[in-house]
Amino acid sequence: MRDDESVPFIHPFDPADGDKLREECGVFGVVGVSDAANFVALGLHALQHRGQEAGGIVTHHPQLGFNSAHRFGLVRDTFTSQKVMETLPGEIGIGHVRYSTAGSKGATQIRDVQPFFGEFAMGGAAIAHNGNIVNADELRRELIERGSIFQSSSDTECIIHLMARSLQRTIPERMKDALRRVEGAFSIVAMTRTKLIGVRDPLGVRPLVLGQLGDGHVLSSETCALDIIGADFLREVEPGEMVVISGGKVESFRPFEPRRSRFCVFEHVYFSRPDSIIGGRSVYETRRQIGVELAREAPADADLVCPVPDSGTPAAIGFAHESGIPYGMGIIRNQYMGRTFIEPTEQIRNMGVRLKLNVNRALIRGKRVVLVDDSVVRGTTSRKIKEMILDAGAAEVHFRIASPPTAWPCFYGVDTPEREKLLAATMSEEEMRRHLGVASLRFVSLDGLYRAVGEAQGRNGKSPQYCDACFSGEYPVRPVDMIAKGFELPHAAE
Repeated sequence: MRDDESVPFIHPFDPADGDKLREECGVFGVVGVSDAANFVALGLHALQHRGQEAGGIVTHHPQLGFNSAHRFGLVRDTFTSQKVMETLPGEIGIGHVRYSTAGSKGATQIRDVQPFFGEFAMGGAAIAHNGNIVNADELRRELIERGSIFQSSSDTECIIHLMARSLQRTIPERMKDALRRVEGAFSIVAMTRTKLIGVRDPLGVRPLVLGQLGDGHVLSSETCALDIIGADFLREVEPGEMVVISGGKVESFRPFEPRRSRFCVFEHVYFSRPDSIIGGRSVYETRRQIGVELAREAPADADLVCPVPDSGTPAAIGFAHESGIPYGMGIIRNQYMGRTFIEPTEQIRNMGVRLKLNVNRALIRGKRVVLVDDSVVRGTTSRKIKEMILDAGAAEVHFRIASPPTAWPCFYGVDTPEREKLLAATMSEEEMRRHLGVASLRFVSLDGLYRAVGEAQGRNGKSPQYCDACFSGEYPVRPVDMIAKGFELPHAAE
């Protein structure tokens, strides 16, 4: 198995996105197509928003065996050269893009970059994982005591070692055996020499969809990646389901005890691309409807509704339409900055969000402005944007947030600050308003968010339809490793 490594990673500086929650990663796989690696690279490019730190691709060729490439940086900069892609022959391949949550922050080690590969008695297998294993520390200690030697700091490697210790006769059966020991959130794309495998955890916290490309099949974190390669959407892989694809045939298995689905509601708010479809609903339309709910719950006496680009745009459109307040692009995003300031000077760092966002002064001067954003995490970027708007001559700034207050960390595959660093964990809404220095601040309610995603009656009391732990503190899977480290669950969730 070949693996061409790249230069050490230096974490990029992106001031406009530094105060957002980040999905851990995106996964993609294809089988039954010529030049599978090229399709995987295109799919990963479409999923780049889910992980911009590093990426990897593994393929298999009947004569040349397994081959892989792991790189730091963006797909467009790493998996577009003919030299790299020629090292990845075959008609089956999987890929992964990542941010680091579990394991080393900043992902300075190439060995942490997925997909991971293992050689078993019945042949090799590669695996890529979106989510987070909440009992990974416990599993790692047990496996090390039994002689396993870990090569990375990633929780995903636990699955490889559990598979290696299984006594089952096939790779899919070993994977089922391993995943029954795993707790947390996982959407997995894996491959053997001839099979493409997809699995979702019993709660279905993270997304995974199945598509068809000619005679071949595709697995992806989101439908937008099917679009880019011209694949047809077939269906979502269901919570607790394993699909095994080989020879043009899709087999479905149910290796876990059935549980009520708890899909991550923040996928609707921010993580997924607006051109994706989740549960049969357009992500864009859901976000627009959140803005409608927000305008009904928290009207503002203002002259202009402006989004904080780009994630606040659909909700701002919905808010403006429902409220009757004119919509305008009061903030312009510099689409060409990218992540180019690798080692910025202190002067550049102090310029902050102005590197990527600029105020449309002629539009907002003298106006009372409603700024619509998807979330408030630490509040640092929100304060800077407010100052930019006032400096440009706005009369007032009102914030409307298209999600409830983010008061609890996520342990299911999202890069969340410690709870004490979350603004909503330490301040009331009025205290946050004063801290941000705005005329008014309102968040959409949890019931309003549920109505926007299609639940007409809002949140179903003590039986919520989604995982909303970052807002409610109700964790559907106990984060046992974090509890062992001192994290305290809210009393109602214990």
